[in-house]
Amino acid sequence: MVRLLGGLVLWIMTLYCGPKRRHGRGRGREGAGLYPELAALGFSEGVSPALASRVARQTALLPSYEVARSELADDGLVLNIKEVHRIARQLGAEVLTTRKRDLERYRAGQLPAGSSLRGKRVGVAIDGGRVRTRLVIRKQRGKGKGKKQRRRLRVEWREPKLLIVFELDEHGRMKAKTRPWIDGTFQGPDQCLELLALHLHRLGASEAEVVTFLGDGAPWIWERLPWLVKRVGLRAEQVVRVLDFCHAVHHVSLALAGLNLTADERPRWYRTLRKQLRAGRAYQVTASLSLLAEEKCGTEA
Repeated sequence: MVRLLGGLVLWIMTLYCGPKRRHGRGRGREGAGLYPELAALGFSEGVSPALASRVARQTALLPSYEVARSELADDGLVLNIKEVHRIARQLGAEVLTTRKRDLERYRAGQLPAGSSLRGKRVGVAIDGGRVRTRLVIRKQRGKGKGKKQRRRLRVEWREPKLLIVFELDEHGRMKAKTRPWIDGTFQGPDQCLELLALHLHRLGASEAEVVTFLGDGAPWIWERLPWLVKRVGLRAEQVVRVLDFCHAVHHVSLALAGLNLTADERPRWYRTLRKQLRAGRAYQVTASLSLLAEEKCGTEA
């Protein structure tokens, strides 16, 4: 059975290639095989590429599977919520498998460099997020009315490492009518920066006009940038490092809090330094803070 984007379901007779080994106890780790003719056309688990793309996109953009199912139904694509869940997770697993293979080829030096970013201004933003995950600590026993034990979950907060690569315009903003490349991982900082190196390599960032790295000043980002620059093959004159404005202003506020300023002086100095920082006069900001510290706190500052 094959389901198309418009909702049409077709029954097709074609060659089937099962897994190498069967043990008679379900599908197991070897999977369920495939239909070669349909696989060559992009069909996976009886779903066309267009349908899988539509369902996965809605699932990624909306807050829950139920909301995604409802939106798809409003557009004329009626699916059971279990089908929405299965299609989205299947496509996600396939994308992660493809990324893993590309990463292995990149490590082995077998992945050719691309040319998508050749001669362009490139922005790279790196940050840590926060997401709630559910961990099953006790499995369910039985089904329906015969259920003997309910599944028990533990909710945990985790920090995904996120990255985005995009093209910049002459004003330092994302260029209009362009799409960014977004990725992330639940693994550590080293894996995140290696993943970023993979994307910059396959997009041809080494031939870009300039590559601007944006971050919030976290040590796990900036301490690994020299390795990233060398790994991708960027030249020193290509690389620009930019601290996120909001975090920079926060540090200015912390510096002013450590000085003996009156209630009227502190907000006035904060507005002045914030304006200078937004204008790009970072050295003037640090010089003003140093002079102010000597004036208010003496030589101990």
